[in-house]
Amino acid sequence: MSEFHALSARSLRGEEIPLSRYEGKVVLVVNTASKCGLTPQYEGLEALYRKYAKDGLVVLGFPCNQFGNQEPGDASTIEGSCLINYGVSFPIFEKIDVKGPKAHPVFKWLTAKLPGLLGSNVKWNFTKFLVGRDGQPLRRFAPTAQPAKIEGEIRTALGV
Repeated sequence: MSEFHALSARSLRGEEIPLSRYEGKVVLVVNTASKCGLTPQYEGLEALYRKYAKDGLVVLGFPCNQFGNQEPGDASTIEGSCLINYGVSFPIFEKIDVKGPKAHPVFKWLTAKLPGLLGSNVKWNFTKFLVGRDGQPLRRFAPTAQPAKIEGEIRTALGV
């Protein structure tokens, strides 16, 4: 089992989800926020998920309130925003920190393996991390990278 697949995270409903559940899948991990200028990316992420889920893609959304208080709600508010406003069907996890001393282990691992312009820190909401079927980190994408623009790299990772 890879280091990535040895990690776990809590769903919005409080269930501990082992990332080993996604072994053999290409995973796109995204820190999300419902009140951000980039929030419409949920639509593009959902489109990628629906288009490639059958090929082995899973998108994992991790709400975070560390950037401009753009995810202030509780679990039910977050869930409602994702589902009602954007029709999100991919897994959304509980609100976490993605940087600093309380950063969630998933993001500590991702940022150590795929540092960005700010080193191991996440710059803003909707930073995206692509992880291969084997749990190896493949690529980090800037918050402004539109989901449609990273489709080619996702297709390559999926082998389709």
